[in-house]
Amino acid sequence: MRSNVSWKEARDFLLGLAAPAGTETVPLEEAAGRVLAFDLRAAEDVPPFDRSAYDGYAFRAEDICGASRENPATLRITETVAAGCMPALPVTPGKAAHLMTGAKIPEGADCVINFERTSFTEESVTVYAPLRPGDNIVKRGEDVAAGALLAPCGTVIDAGLAGTLAAQGIPRVKVYRQPVIGLISTGSEVVEADQELPEGKIRNANRAAFTALLVREGCRVIYLGLAGDEAEEIRALIAKGLAACDAILLTGGVSVGDWDVTPEAMERAGAEILMRGVAMKPGMACAYGIAEGKLVLGLSGNPASSLTNYCACALPAIRRLCGRREPLPAAVQAELAADFRKKSPADRFLRGRLVLGDGTVRFLASGDQGNVVLSSTIGCDTFLLIPAGSGPVEAGTKLSGFRL
Repeated sequence: MRSNVSWKEARDFLLGLAAPAGTETVPLEEAAGRVLAFDLRAAEDVPPFDRSAYDGYAFRAEDICGASRENPATLRITETVAAGCMPALPVTPGKAAHLMTGAKIPEGADCVINFERTSFTEESVTVYAPLRPGDNIVKRGEDVAAGALLAPCGTVIDAGLAGTLAAQGIPRVKVYRQPVIGLISTGSEVVEADQELPEGKIRNANRAAFTALLVREGCRVIYLGLAGDEAEEIRALIAKGLAACDAILLTGGVSVGDWDVTPEAMERAGAEILMRGVAMKPGMACAYGIAEGKLVLGLSGNPASSLTNYCACALPAIRRLCGRREPLPAAVQAELAADFRKKSPADRFLRGRLVLGDGTVRFLASGDQGNVVLSSTIGCDTFLLIPAGSGPVEAGTKLSGFRL
């Protein structure tokens, strides 16, 4: 078992243990936010033919090569072609076809002019400047060429990818299955949010917070229950989760106090404890294990601590379970918007958000950065790292971190 490892070592170790939870096929209209489970290559050109970029007229560029205001070129219109219709006639010398935007370019034409730049009647169109071959024509395959890699396996399906799948004639999509994460809350002092709050108790904020975090990543969450500070009670919930879930996440009971029995419960449930403690602040207390090939992630009961540890260390593994090709959060650099006056003997993560002003990206820490201050995670989209051994850090200092 490893102990007091760096957050990067913990992150990479957990990531190496995670694998996608399987695949399934879903209708395209239900695929938003899911993760593509195959390399998407273009089966056909998009667009599948040369088409007009404007409502206008298609003709041969050589027929208007000397056109000017003083010497305009007039061409006879042979037909009107709407988008979705096939041209009936080729364009020959001195002729033009009236096209709608998106209409197929007739044989013989090699350029298009938008109607605002012409004078026209029902029978003819007059042009006042030359064009080059290819002007205002959207070429076959200009958007996508057949055989091109459109999106690699592991890409999250957004609006652009959904539209591209539709354009390729794919109404049902092979995606990675949403992993089922079992969520367990522990602590004899904890009561559920819908219960009366007896004196000396606290409400279960971690259940709601981690449900939101996991659902955001594309997981399905099963709440396995709330256990007191009893190893056997926690063990029973872990066993229940191992039978139904792809991974288990627990909050509470992972420090070194007399009532911190979650690691013992994990072992009783058959988990091998792989790591205890990460050299970071907040979020040092944790216990990572594996049972039946499934990750069992024990995090602190302090909300800000557990959220920070999850985002820095466990989130990439969760994203890998979801099938994400790039599971690491996006790296960022930003200037501190205000002084941070505490020393940082260990790596310290500040939570907050990025703001843009005067062309500079700045990091605005969100309120009190204490371990138990859940409210300072509201609107948090970024974590910046103050390296171990740092003293107070002044506003304007550029720090690295990651964005969710």
